[in-house]
This record gives sequence, C-alpha cells and structure tokens, in this order.
Amino acid sequence: MPELPEVETVRRGLAPALVGATIALVELRRHDLRLPFPERFAARLQGRRILELRRRAKYLIADLDDAQSLIMHLGMSGSFRIDDETPGAFRRENGKKSAAHDHVVFHIDHGKRIVYNDPRRFGCMLLVATDEIGADKRFRDLGVEPLSDALDVPFLAGAFQGRAAPVKALLLDQRLIAGLGNIYVCEALHRAHISPLRAAGSLVTAGGRPKAPLARLPQAIKDVLSDALRAGGSSLRDHRQIDGSLGYFQHSFRVYGREGAACPTPGCKGTIARVVQSGRSTFYCPACQR
Repeated sequence: MPELPEVETVRRGLAPALVGATIALVELRRHDLRLPFPERFAARLQGRRILELRRRAKYLIADLDDAQSLIMHLGMSGSFRIDDETPGAFRRENGKKSAAHDHVVFHIDHGKRIVYNDPRRFGCMLLVATDEIGADKRFRDLGVEPLSDALDVPFLAGAFQGRAAPVKALLLDQRLIAGLGNIYVCEALHRAHISPLRAAGSLVTAGGRPKAPLARLPQAIKDVLSDALRAGGSSLRDHRQIDGSLGYFQHSFRVYGREGAACPTPGCKGTIARVVQSGRSTFYCPACQR
C-alpha cells in the first residue's frame, strides 16, 4: 500500500492542475470502488471549484467551494494521471496501467482530465463536510504528521515510556504517527541504529528521559521521508507518479527487501536479516541495530 511519500508525491503532482480549477464533469465508469460512491457523487461535484488539495496521513483531501471535501484513498493499486485534451498537447502513456481500470474521470474546466486508475479497486472516494473532517471516523484518531514539528524527541519519549511493545509496532500505529508504513519504519530504524524488536520503553529512562538512540529517531524518520519524497516515492509494484514515471527510492533502500545483503553502515560487518512481526516482514541489521 502506498505510504506517506507516495501519497504526498501524488498530491504535489495533482495540485497544479486542480487547485483553483473547476470540475466540469465527473465520469463514473462503475458504481463503486472498495466502497460505493456517495449518493449523487458525480452531480454533487459538477461545477465545484477546488480551493485546496492537501494530505492527511495516507488520504488526499480536496476542499471544495461548497464547504464539502472530496476524500480520496489510493488503496493498494490506485493511481492518478493527467490527460491533457487541449489541441497539440503532449500525451504520455501512464506506464503499463490498463485503461480498462480507469474507473473515475474528472473533466476539468481548463481542458485536462484527471483519471483515477485502480486495478484492485481497494481505493475509495467520499464526500465529507470540510469542518467535520476532524470528527470523521477515518481521521479523528490519527496521530501526528511525521514531517511536522509535533514529531520530536519529547513526544516519542512520552509515547514510548513504559511500553513493552516493540518499537516498530508503535511507529506503525496510526494513532501515534499518521502515514508511516512498513518500508519507511524499517529504513528509519536502521538509520537510527535501533532494533525493530526492541521494547519501546527501553529507549526511555525510568525518569522519562530519552536515551541516546531515541534522540536520533525523529530526525531519522524525517530524513528518510524527505529523501523518499525527493525520489518520487518507492515503486515496488503499483505506485507511479502523475506523469506515469516510477518513483526510484527503492534503489536507495538500506535494509528493506535486502535480506542476506551486507549492511551499508560504514564499518559494520553485519548482514541484513528478515523477521516477521505482526504478519509483516521486518528487515534490519542485528549487528548495528540494538
């Protein structure tokens, strides 16, 4: 499933075409995705101007001029592309995405089409009153944004203190930090030299003060996410940027998917190992991650 860098990459690609534009027509090519479309979905969007396109966790949110917001989730395989219908415009194929899975087409007033493609149909689109988003069940329990100032050493020390759960499990808890997923947690923990198996509470003293490894963790999280954003995200299976190109951060993975490879930490002679935690593969170096 796309994680924060992939969703934010999509948002940045769509924003120039959507913000300030008006939706002239919405074409639905099926009656549902993972969930049925809201009642009169296409009609309610027609003629609406998009005021802002933002992201919360792994959701895209388009705020509209009627105090409603279009909530979009990519699911496992969803992607957007921009088709320019103006005469003479350059057209680029969106990788290997089949047009048979083009399920929603937003016709924009400036001549472009925003096409949502989703082979597995695990994505969803909803309409929610803008001022009620914070109370919606999908958003009300979400934690801090990992690239925000709210994610800092005191925050993690307070969240980890007294907790016996593995540090990786807490970092994946969306109620604590919103938008982090398996790939980037593995990568951040390697950068911070923290074992994903370590009890979170062991990173905090009895008096609540962060130990040295915990002090490295917030910046490691921000750095790996920022590096992934600059690379357009990670394309392991379905993720593509708006222009159809692949993200390429997967070529910079230090541990994820590298079982048996030498650890890239300078001076470390360890080998990347794989274990399963809560049904998910965890990759780490037992030698330098303690």
